[in-house]
Amino acid sequence: MKVFCISDLHLSSVVEKPMDIFGTGWDNHFERISDDWNSKVSDDDVVLISGDISWGMYMEEAIPDLKLIGNLKGTKVLLRGNHDYWWKSISVVRKSLPNNMFAIQNDCLRLGNLLLCGTRGWTVPDTVSKSEEDEKIYQREILRLELSLQAMQQERKAEDVVVGMMHYPPFNSKYAQSPFMQLFEKYDVHDVVYGHLHGKQCRTEKLVKINNVKYYLTSCDQVDCKLTLITEVN
Repeated sequence: MKVFCISDLHLSSVVEKPMDIFGTGWDNHFERISDDWNSKVSDDDVVLISGDISWGMYMEEAIPDLKLIGNLKGTKVLLRGNHDYWWKSISVVRKSLPNNMFAIQNDCLRLGNLLLCGTRGWTVPDTVSKSEEDEKIYQREILRLELSLQAMQQERKAEDVVVGMMHYPPFNSKYAQSPFMQLFEKYDVHDVVYGHLHGKQCRTEKLVKINNVKYYLTSCDQVDCKLTLITEVN
């Protein structure tokens, strides 16, 4: 079983939100994603989607986008991004997903010998200066990540492969140590995927390894609308 990742699909089947206004890297972006996806992925493989999936404001607006993804090969695992406003109740999300799609929220998902865990995250500050509301969300996301990792640890067996998922980068622009990174290290997670970053001015290191943890940036415009192979699981 191969494990791939991509993030920030920003689909808009219902909502009028074309992404090509942000540059040619977004031209026909879902068609390009689909072509690459179906050329790489088998029905036995897994594709992780680390947030910002649909521009829909409500579940009924997101369902056509979820169906588009559901028609692609493999099993899909979703994590909420900051623009996934349609993602409110996790029970409603799970009930609305196609049969070959799963969602993670404060918990852990087992697919064979693969364990998946994570949280949306929040902006890791470059300085100690941040608003009271930002600090509240930041601390909450740290707690949510540990809840997910604790759930993973209870499930974990010697032969398991663990992949952590976030939407926001788990570090700041200087790649300084953060509580998110410390938690991945504490729970011995060696592969972490994230997205959120866009444009030519963003941090464009597709893969950084820090303290034995590999962090993969997979925002679709940063990876030329192609899936990134993360690992393989027996």
